[in-house]
Amino acid sequence: MSAQQTADRVGRSDALQNLARVGLVAYGVVHLLIAWLSLQLAWGGGGEEASQSGALQTLSEEPFGKPLLWVLGLGLIALALWQAAEIVRHVGGLSGSGDAKKKAVVAVVKCLAKVVVYGFLAFTALRFATGSGSSSSDQQQQTTSGVFGLPGGRFLVGVAALVVIGVGVYQMVKGAKKSFMEEIDTSPASAGQVRVIERLGQVGYLAKGAAFVVVGGLLAYAAITFDPEKSTGLDGAMRTILQAPFGQWLLSLVAVGIAAFGVFCFFRARYPQRT
Repeated sequence: MSAQQTADRVGRSDALQNLARVGLVAYGVVHLLIAWLSLQLAWGGGGEEASQSGALQTLSEEPFGKPLLWVLGLGLIALALWQAAEIVRHVGGLSGSGDAKKKAVVAVVKCLAKVVVYGFLAFTALRFATGSGSSSSDQQQQTTSGVFGLPGGRFLVGVAALVVIGVGVYQMVKGAKKSFMEEIDTSPASAGQVRVIERLGQVGYLAKGAAFVVVGGLLAYAAITFDPEKSTGLDGAMRTILQAPFGQWLLSLVAVGIAAFGVFCFFRARYPQRT
C-alpha cells in the first residue's frame, strides 16, 4: 500500500475524524474565550491576555480546567494529524501540470499551515495542562529578539510580518467571498442552518483577518524600529484596536466576530470537510 493510500485510509478513519471533531470544538472554545477576554479588555474588566495563551490560562484556572485542557490538546493533535494526512493525499497532485498542479500546491500549503497552527495550539494547551504555560506576547517578543540576532534578522522579521498580513487579507477575502463554504459538506443541513453557517463564517473570517492584519502591522513596526517589544502578538493587536478612535466599539465588534468564528467551528465539527 502506498503512502498516499495509507494517508487516505487514515484521514477517512472514523476514529481520527471523531477526534478531529473534538479538536474543532476545542478550537471553537478557544475563540469564544478570546472573544470574552477581548470584551473584558474593551470595557475595563479582567486582566488576562486577549490571546490564545490568555484563553488557555483562563481555562486552566477553572474547576476541572486542566483535564479539559488535556482533552483540548489531544483533540487539536488529532486535527493536526488529520491535516497531515490530507497533505500526503495531495502530494501526488504536485507531479501533475496546469490547474491540477496549482490546486495541489494550494491544498498542500493550506494543510501545512493548519498543521502548524493546530500543532502549536495543542502544544500550548498541553503546557498549560501541566502548569508550564506562559504568555504568548512574551514568547513572541523573545522569538523576535532572537531572530533579530541572526544575519539578516531584521529582514526576516519584515518578511514574517508581510506573511502574517497576507494571511489576514486572505482570511478577509475568504470571508467576503464565502469561499469557506466550498470546504464544508452542508448537504445534510437545512436551508436555515446553511444561512447561519454562512453568516457566522463571513463575520468570523473578517474579524480574524482584521486581527491578523494588525498583528502583522505590529510585527512590521518591530522590524522597522528594530524593537522586539513592539511585537506583542494578538493581545497587542487587541490593545492597539482599543487605542484607536471609538476603540471600545471597534474591539467589541472584533470580539463578536471572533465569537462568531468560534460558533462556526462548532458547525464545522458537525459537518465534515469536503474531500
